[in-house]
Amino acid sequence: MENSSQRDANQMDGNRVKAKNSGGGVCLMSNVWRDEQHPSFINFMSNFLCTNSFRLNFVPIVPDLIFNCGGLSVAFAFLTSWDCSNTSPIYSRVQKLKKQFANFYVVVVLPTKEQNDSFVQSYFRNGMEIGKPPFVAVQDIEMGFEKIVKIAHSRGACKQQDVILKLRTERKRSVQVMDAFRRVMSSVPGLDDHDANSLNQAIGSIEAIAKASKEYILENTDLSVEKAERIRSFFRDPKLYLSPKIN
Repeated sequence: MENSSQRDANQMDGNRVKAKNSGGGVCLMSNVWRDEQHPSFINFMSNFLCTNSFRLNFVPIVPDLIFNCGGLSVAFAFLTSWDCSNTSPIYSRVQKLKKQFANFYVVVVLPTKEQNDSFVQSYFRNGMEIGKPPFVAVQDIEMGFEKIVKIAHSRGACKQQDVILKLRTERKRSVQVMDAFRRVMSSVPGLDDHDANSLNQAIGSIEAIAKASKEYILENTDLSVEKAERIRSFFRDPKLYLSPKIN
């Protein structure tokens, strides 16, 4: 049976592959939060980030960590120690951070049953709304940081996919608009694709072309006088632009 160390190693390898495929990003770490942690843990985080293609910067920020990945910023409160006797300040801080950051997560380390019970009871006692922000409970600090990196990666990847989808949709729409433009302009006797492209780049929409004078068309395109006159006649004579065309 695979032991926990081997599972952790395999999990980290999987994270490295995903990170290299997604291009990594930047991790901003609070100076104050860093100074509260054991140096060995900071060293672990630094090495883990480097392996996963992240740059680490120590800065004076309000949350504990901010990841910039895939064009998206994700903020984290990383609670590495849970004080069962003093939970109210934690939730007060979380509520403030939630208002400041659109993408905000709280990762809390709860290694004992007592701490876990304390967290559950205090969560509802302090009037928290489930999922706003999301809380992620883990058993140890290393696992907590790996969760943070995974969340940052997944949110960044989703953002990139959204951008790509929007670009593809916009490109498809642009092609459709240009095809429709060419179909209309090809209805003008004697005009070809070059003429349609020239009109589109110099004048713009069909509405603008319909309102343009012959002189304006000649001044801003390489069309001949004859073609400019045909365009003027086409858009001013309903018999021309409403009659069926056979290509």
